[in-house]
Amino acid sequence: MPASPSDLFDLLNKLDIETETHEHEAVFTVEESAKVKHMIPGGHTKNLFVKDKKGSYFLLVAEGTAQIDLKQIHRLIGARGRVSFGRADALMEMLGVEPGSVTAFAPMNDTNNQVKVFIDASLMRYQQINCHPLKNTMTTTISREDLLRFLEAVNHPAEVLQFTQVPLEDNELEASNEQ
Repeated sequence: MPASPSDLFDLLNKLDIETETHEHEAVFTVEESAKVKHMIPGGHTKNLFVKDKKGSYFLLVAEGTAQIDLKQIHRLIGARGRVSFGRADALMEMLGVEPGSVTAFAPMNDTNNQVKVFIDASLMRYQQINCHPLKNTMTTTISREDLLRFLEAVNHPAEVLQFTQVPLEDNELEASNEQ
């Protein structure tokens, strides 16, 4: 049985990680989340669940407006051949979430360590990072350091790589860093 948001919040409390969660209407795409982004400061995420031709799975976590070149990313993440999106049934089986709710918190459900996590270095420029807490009807704000600590605690230490180029407005970055 996959973890629920309350299971996630319990784990975060156990790890002494402070977060703030906002409820909102369900969002399935970065475009739909534009309203949420304006209400909640910090970096908002785009998460891609992909696999390579040999059946290895990866979770790519980037800033919400980032462009990820799926034709080239395999070279950076050590995939064997080009990657494609993982199937919904594999997503549920490994990460315990449905399409539209993919999140950096989902590796807590991957007890078999089948998914390798990569975070784009551009996202790590934000002090606060916003992720769905396993459901796309909420957004949870966590510090970048605590997100990395959480992933280590669930046996999915993230590798931080520069795999996108995201133009950040100076005022966006400054506002994020003030949080």
